[in-house]
Amino acid sequence: MAEYVVEFGRDGRAGEADGRLDAPAFHRNHQAIRAVLVQFLAGKSGDAIEVGSGTGQHVVDLAHHLPDITWWPSDLNETHLQSIEAWRAYSKLANIRAPLRIDLSDPCWCPEMDGGHGPGELVAVFCANVIHIAPWRVAEGLFAGAGRYLHGGGLVFLYGPFKRGGKHTAPSNAAFDSSLREGNPEWGVRDVEAVQELATKAGLSLLEIAEMPANNLTLVFSRTG
Repeated sequence: MAEYVVEFGRDGRAGEADGRLDAPAFHRNHQAIRAVLVQFLAGKSGDAIEVGSGTGQHVVDLAHHLPDITWWPSDLNETHLQSIEAWRAYSKLANIRAPLRIDLSDPCWCPEMDGGHGPGELVAVFCANVIHIAPWRVAEGLFAGAGRYLHGGGLVFLYGPFKRGGKHTAPSNAAFDSSLREGNPEWGVRDVEAVQELATKAGLSLLEIAEMPANNLTLVFSRTG
C-alpha cells in the first residue's frame, strides 16, 4: 500500500536518466482501467484531461489506445510533472500535450484552462488514485472543474478504492483506510454516495460503477445538458 501514500520518486525506486518514474500500481491496473475508458470513448474525438497524472504512464497508455483523443496530462507536484513530460517525449505520441500544472483544490484548476493555451471543451476527465490521498476539498474541486469544462455528455472516470453505503468492500480496504487516516486525518477511502452528491451538484450523473481488480472501482459520470 505504501506506493499510494508517498510521492513518486521518493519511494526508493530508481527512475530513468531522462526523468521517467515508474509506478508499480500502473502495471497492476492499467489494462483494467483502459478497458473501461475504451468502452465509453472508442470512436470519440476531442480533448481529454488526466488530473493527478503521477508518473505519466497512464496517459501514454490511453493515448496509444485512443488515438483520436488529444490527451492533456496534469499534476501539481513538480517531480511528477517532469516525469510526465519525460514519458511524453519517450512515447513520441502526437496526441499527448505538455503537462498542465493543475491544483484540484481550485475549481478553476489552472489559468491555461481559461486563457486559450489549454484544451477546449473536454470530452473526458480521468482521475486515478487521487481523492483518497488528498483532502476532501480536492474531490470538490475535481467535480466543480469537471462540471465547468466538460461539454454536454462529457464523461468523468474516477478510479480507486471506495466505500458503498458507508461500508468498506473488503477488509484490505478497511485496513488501508485506517492507515491513511492515521497518517493524515483529512485523507481516507471515500463513500460512493458522497462522491455522487458532489457530482450531482456539478451537473453530472452516475452512469456506471465498474468493478475492478483488488477491490477497486471505476465510477463513470456524465455531464447532463
